[in-house]
Amino acid sequence: MEKSNRLKKILASKEFSLFILLVIVVAFYGVASPNGSFLKTRNIRSILDSMTIYTLFAVGGGLVIISGKIDLSPSYVGAVCGVLLAKLLDQGLPWYLVVPICLAVGAAFGLLNAVLINEFNIQSFIATLTTGTFIAQGLVYLIPAGVTYQIKDPVVIWYSTGKIFGFIPITMVISILIIVIFGIVLAKTKFGRSVYLIGGNANAARLAGLKPKKLSYIIFAYSGALGALAGMLYAGRLKSGSLVGTVSYGFPAVTAAILGGISLGGGTGNMLGCFLGLLIINSFNNGLMLMGLKPYWQTVASGVLLLIALTIDYFSTRERKIKLTGSI
Repeated sequence: MEKSNRLKKILASKEFSLFILLVIVVAFYGVASPNGSFLKTRNIRSILDSMTIYTLFAVGGGLVIISGKIDLSPSYVGAVCGVLLAKLLDQGLPWYLVVPICLAVGAAFGLLNAVLINEFNIQSFIATLTTGTFIAQGLVYLIPAGVTYQIKDPVVIWYSTGKIFGFIPITMVISILIIVIFGIVLAKTKFGRSVYLIGGNANAARLAGLKPKKLSYIIFAYSGALGALAGMLYAGRLKSGSLVGTVSYGFPAVTAAILGGISLGGGTGNMLGCFLGLLIINSFNNGLMLMGLKPYWQTVASGVLLLIALTIDYFSTRERKIKLTGSI
């Protein structure tokens, strides 16, 4: 009986539905792509490798969304930290000093977001959009046009482009470790349970003795630091700091988090769903590319997926509220 109930619970879960959707996407493109190129080992490896940067943004952004807020700044912070990494290395600083400096800068942006939200009562959407598009992006554009800082440090290049056993990208290992660590933190620790509580009902969390403001600072710092890590890996892959950098990665990462079951209302979702959401979006876009569709159609497709995810999220949140309150 217990095994039967457990099986029913798995089959009814959001993650199982996402897995079925992923199977459908893979099966469709496996048949529709030219010469079955979608299912070739090289292409599957390419899909997984391309997910690494998105994963870091989705984990940080997902953590914030579960807590009941939203963070639109990490992709811009990533661009800043990618350029900062290249500039500091170009000036002769060793990688083991530069990497912590960049992580600290990313965390500082996260703390700035938390200050604006908690101390000045600015909505998280506005606060993070401001720090991202104006402050972070503004700092990047302080670099004179035409100036490029090349990355030549072998260690930075190795962890950004190297492969374990000759075929497993190190960046993939890093991203999987990050998603597993934060998945365990959310599911098994007091901090993780607190994140769900403040996202579900901040007032109830206060009555339970939690401090939502304090937790908010920690959560946004994590999001900023993960954005910085993503920016550094991206810059290392390019072997230079880019003015645009990771800016375009933010939207698909948030889409993946929401598609993966992390509700914009806060309090629900997990890293497994987030990972499956990333797999679906990356597989979907990769299939479109193999079928010869232009890049802007991939953007349109991502937008459609986001609308679908938001619609599902709306009805899921509505149903959850009905179950809790007995009314709409």
